[in-house]
Amino acid sequence: MNGQTGSVARLIESFARLPGIGRKTASRLAYHVMRMDYDQAMEFASAIVDARNNLHYCACCQNISDEELCPICADESRDRGVICVVERPRDIPSIEKTREFRGLYHVLHGLISPIDGVGPEELRVKELLERVGAGGVREIIMATNPTVEGEATALYLARLLKPFDVTVTRLAFGLPVGGDLEYADEVTLSRALEGRREML
Repeated sequence: MNGQTGSVARLIESFARLPGIGRKTASRLAYHVMRMDYDQAMEFASAIVDARNNLHYCACCQNISDEELCPICADESRDRGVICVVERPRDIPSIEKTREFRGLYHVLHGLISPIDGVGPEELRVKELLERVGAGGVREIIMATNPTVEGEATALYLARLLKPFDVTVTRLAFGLPVGGDLEYADEVTLSRALEGRREML
């Protein structure tokens, strides 16, 4: 026996399922939630339920959104001729913080990884090709992480995009190999955007 009731153990188990959360952190979070007053706890639970029920993918870029189009795609001042391809929705705020990029995004929702059984058909590749095929796109920036999977995905997409009349560039490597966009600082990302290069 660990002295925890069924409800507490269930709450800890739920937090432990989140990525990057170990048992100790899950336990701390669970006990923190139990110390919240009732209204705070209900607001927290409601935020989770609302996010689960109301959020979906943007019809254009596949980012997470409350509306049919995310705020970036709905912004008429953005340059629609440049699309920055990222692995996950959480990569977008990292690039936005640099204030260097004024184009649109496309979220793949993963990377090609045969070892994990993830092929191109599991990613939002078809949607990207449809966007480019519709015309008006001048440049595609590959902003996948500089990992083996990120490089393989960027090269695969560059080959698919070759028949289209678009320039395909890759972020310059101010980013460390094996690094993660989410943890890169604004200066590093700014330099990577400025020094991007054409692929193939």
